[in-house]
Amino acid sequence: MTSAPSDTNTSAVLGEPALMARDITVHFGGLTALSQVSIEVQPGSIAGLVGPNGAGKSTLLAVLSGLLRPNHGWVQLRGEDVTNTSCRARAKKGLARTFQQPELFLGLTVREHLMLAYRARVAPQRLWRDMFDPRSLLPPSKKEDERVDQLLELLRLTRVEKAPVAALPLGILRLVEVGRALATEPRVLLLDEPLSGLDIKASENLLTVFRQIADQPGREVSLIMVEHDVAAVLSLSDTVFVLDFGERIAAGSPEEIRNDPAVRAAYLGDAESVEGPPAEPSSAGRDSA
Repeated sequence: MTSAPSDTNTSAVLGEPALMARDITVHFGGLTALSQVSIEVQPGSIAGLVGPNGAGKSTLLAVLSGLLRPNHGWVQLRGEDVTNTSCRARAKKGLARTFQQPELFLGLTVREHLMLAYRARVAPQRLWRDMFDPRSLLPPSKKEDERVDQLLELLRLTRVEKAPVAALPLGILRLVEVGRALATEPRVLLLDEPLSGLDIKASENLLTVFRQIADQPGREVSLIMVEHDVAAVLSLSDTVFVLDFGERIAAGSPEEIRNDPAVRAAYLGDAESVEGPPAEPSSAGRDSA
C-alpha cells in the first residue's frame, strides 16, 4: 500500500477534484482484482463506473469507501489523503455511500430516517441521549426540520414522509436511502447499483433526482455511480470510467465512451447496451463485482 505524495495532504482548494484515486491495485491471493486503476471526479459532477461482470467495479467502490485497503495506490478526498483511514473517518470528511440492498429501519417513517441521519451528523450527542434516555426526547429543532423538509422536497418524498418504510416500494426505499446519505451533508456520494431491481419509471425518477442533487446551487455534491445499466449511466453522467478484467480501459465523456472500440469489444459488440435506453432490470441475481 502507498500513500499520496506529501505535498497533496492539504485542504481542498478551488479547482481540486472532489475525489481522486491513483494506481489502485488490489490482490486477493493470486488473483488481481484491480490493476493500477485511476479515477478523478470533479466537484458537483456525476461520474459513472461501468464494466462487464467481474470487471472490479464493486472492489473499486470498496476501496473508495474505506471498506477495503489497496495493496498499492492511494485515495484522496478533497485534496486529503484518506488511503489508510476508516469508513467512519471518511464519512466525517464528507464521503457517503448507499448499498445495493437498502438497509432501513422498517418501523421508522421516511421523515424519521432523514431526521436521525441529519442529527447523527450535526448533533451526535443528542442522538445518543435519545437512544438511551427517553426523558431526553425533544421535538426536532427548527434547523433540523428545515433541512429535512429540503431533502424531502429534493427527493420527491414529501407525500410519503409520514409513512413507515416497511409499506413502501423498492423505488421509494432507494430514495430514502439516498436521502439518509445526503442528510449527513456529504461532498461525495457513492451509489452502488441504485437502479437494480427497479422498473423503467422508477429508474427514470431516480436518475432525475440524481441530476438535481448534483445541480444543487452552492453544495457541489459529486456522485459516483456503479451500475450495470450502461445506457442509463451514459444518459446521466458527466464522465464515465470503464473497467474490464480489473483494468481501466476507457475514460471520458458519454459520447467518447459510446465511440470507444475497447468499450464495444468489452461488451461483445452489443451496441444496444451502450447506446440504448435504460432497460427494465431483470429480477434475476447479478454478479456485483
